[in-house]
Amino acid sequence: MKSFSVLRTPQTIYYGRDSFQKVGSEAFLLGKKALIISDKIMDHLGYVSELRQFLQEARVTSVVYLGVDSEPTDQYVEEALNLLKNESCELVITLGGGSCIDTAKAVAVLATNGGYIGDYMGGKTIAKNPPIPLIAIPTTAGTGSEATDVTVITNTKNDVKMMIKQPAFMPTVAIVDPILTQSSPKSVTAATGVDALSHAVEAYLSKKSHPMTDTLALSAMQLLVENIRDAYENGDNLDAREAMALGSLQAGMAFTNASVCLVHGMSRPIGALFHVPHGVSNAMLLPAVLEFSKVECIDRLADLGRIFSQSKQVLSNEEAAEIAVAEVRKLCLDLNIPNLKDWGVNQEQFESAINKMAIDALNSGSPGNSPRVPTQQEIEELYKVCYNYQFSGSEVIN
Repeated sequence: MKSFSVLRTPQTIYYGRDSFQKVGSEAFLLGKKALIISDKIMDHLGYVSELRQFLQEARVTSVVYLGVDSEPTDQYVEEALNLLKNESCELVITLGGGSCIDTAKAVAVLATNGGYIGDYMGGKTIAKNPPIPLIAIPTTAGTGSEATDVTVITNTKNDVKMMIKQPAFMPTVAIVDPILTQSSPKSVTAATGVDALSHAVEAYLSKKSHPMTDTLALSAMQLLVENIRDAYENGDNLDAREAMALGSLQAGMAFTNASVCLVHGMSRPIGALFHVPHGVSNAMLLPAVLEFSKVECIDRLADLGRIFSQSKQVLSNEEAAEIAVAEVRKLCLDLNIPNLKDWGVNQEQFESAINKMAIDALNSGSPGNSPRVPTQQEIEELYKVCYNYQFSGSEVIN
C-alpha cells in the first residue's frame, strides 16, 4: 500500500454563474498583454468580444488566435506560439472546449521551455521552467481540462495522439461559468457529458485512486448522472447546466490525480486515425469497457449502480454493478450516442488499423491503470466489439 498521495489543482478556481466576469481582475495580476486562444464558433457567439471587453476594462490588452477548429494538433500549437512570441504576450487565456484548452497548455509550457511539444511525451523532456500564466475558461461541461495537468496533442506526421502529463501543464486559474455552456448543441452536451462521466468513473476505478480523488469522483458521478439528461433535453435549464459544469470540474480534478484507464487508452487512437471527437469516442467505448472490466471492480462499480438506481430495495454489489453497466448503456442510447459504424468510420479501414490502435493504446500507459489490465489481443477484440456495439442490446463481454 502506498504511503502517500498527491492532489494537484489550479492555484485559483472560480465556478458558478457569472464567474466569467472575474477574468479581467485575474488577468491583471498575471500580465499586461494576453494571447487569447479560442475558435471561430466562440468568436461568432460573441464570447471572444466579451472576453476582450473584460480585459480592456482591467487594462489588459489582447491578441487573438482562432485557428483551433478540431482536435488539437501540433500545428495549432506552433501557430499560436509564434503569435505569442511575435506579440510579446505575457499570459495566455483560453476560451472554448478541451481542444482550445489543450492547445493553450502546450503554448504556455513551450513559451518558457522551448522545443517541440512531442518532446515532452512520456517524460522524455521535463518542463523545468514555470510556464507563462494560463487562465482556462471552458465552454463545455465535459473535458475537465481546465483543472488537469494533462494535454493531448495530435502529432500530424504519424497520426498519434500524444498524451502528455506534467505539473507544468496545470492552468494557473480556472474559471467555470455554466452560462457559457448554454450555447452547446445537444450533440456536444451529450458527448462532453458522457466524457465527464468517463473521467469520474475511470478515476474511481483506477489503481491510482486515493481518498481525495474518490471524494471528487463520487460527487462528480452523482452530479452528472442526475443532471445530464435534463441538460441534454433542455439546454436552457441553467440549474442542470451548473451541476454538469461542477461535475465536469470535479471529474477533471479526480482523473488528473488518479489517472484514466482503458477507455481513454483506446479512445485516443480512434481520434487520431479517424478524427472522432474525444468525447464521442469515449462515449462509444464506455459501456463495453465497463462490461469487460466488471469482474475485477464489482464493489466500485456497485457504487455507480446505486447512484443510478432509484430503487429503495437493498442491492447486492453484484446486482448494483450490473445496474451500473446497464444504465450506462441506456444513457448512451437516450443521448443518441452513435457507435463507430453509425458515425461513418469505414469498417475495412478500421479493422486494418486495429493492431496499430491496440499498440498505441497500450503504449499510452492508461490501460495499465485499469482494474482489469487487458492484453493487446483483448484490446483488439474490444475494438471489434465496439465498432457495431448496440447500446440497446445485452451482449456479454468476457
